[in-house]
Amino acid sequence: MKFIDLFAGLGGFRIALENNGGKCVFSSEIDKYARETYKNNFGEEPSGDIIQIKSEEIPNHDILCAGFPCQPFSIAGKRLGFEDARGTLFFEVARILKDKRPKAFILENVAGIVSHDEGKTLNTIISILGELEYSVVWKVLNAKDYGIPQNRNRWYCVGVDKRIFSNFSEKDIFPAKTKLATFISDFIEKNVNSSYNVSEIAKKNMEIHITAFLEKGKCKENQPIIANNIRPSKVSFSATGISPCLTAKMGTGGNNVPVIYTLGRKLTEKECLRIMSFPEDYKIKANYSQTYKQLGNSVVVKLIEQIAKNLIVFLKSR
Repeated sequence: MKFIDLFAGLGGFRIALENNGGKCVFSSEIDKYARETYKNNFGEEPSGDIIQIKSEEIPNHDILCAGFPCQPFSIAGKRLGFEDARGTLFFEVARILKDKRPKAFILENVAGIVSHDEGKTLNTIISILGELEYSVVWKVLNAKDYGIPQNRNRWYCVGVDKRIFSNFSEKDIFPAKTKLATFISDFIEKNVNSSYNVSEIAKKNMEIHITAFLEKGKCKENQPIIANNIRPSKVSFSATGISPCLTAKMGTGGNNVPVIYTLGRKLTEKECLRIMSFPEDYKIKANYSQTYKQLGNSVVVKLIEQIAKNLIVFLKSR
């Protein structure tokens, strides 16, 4: 199966599809730091701004993959048609679907897209995909329910060309929930250098609130205490073996990267890669704000891999 990787980021979609035997024939990413990381891992630099790339410059493909940014539609709810999407990055996805007619697509976005702009954004997206004659299923899935120890809710949307495929349903695509077999404790590195240590102010803020957390007795045995949203007034602690959601805010500095309380340091990039289920040999810059931002924007590889596997089985069986 040939696929394209739009808004490619770190290439999580690419890894997931390649693990299912897919071949990437085109990628696009506007962020220069993500483009550099992508090139270091895949040996090729993605094309730039998708808005500037004509449809005829994109190779034919079977599956379109895109973790597009969520944007409101200026006239959503009025016509709910293809033209409503103009000026948004989703329009570029719709344009390529319209012009290239791949057999299928996989989209990913934040869970908030469901309620974004009072639901108008999602209504417009689903309406346009239907207008383009794709059968569509979507669902909000939390990574922790599918074998990945991260509390990460995301919207996944899969469609197939209704001119070719019939009897397409949610059960064909979305995996069954599974119990966790790995936890944060399995991902922690040893002998991490002091550059990852938290500030004295952050340590003081954690000490203010740690006693109240420990008194609740909600610590899972052999799992580290993780702190995030560290503020003088409140600190969010957890010790369930499941990471809080890694977000793009990690790239803004401060205390936005989750902290391993007992070690007095923030999660390293390598640990975050593991929490996002990237392979061990993935290469990324260390102790760099742009790296944390890219990680927070990425997809969970193993969850996309499960969805892609089911989609490819469906496409090949029809």
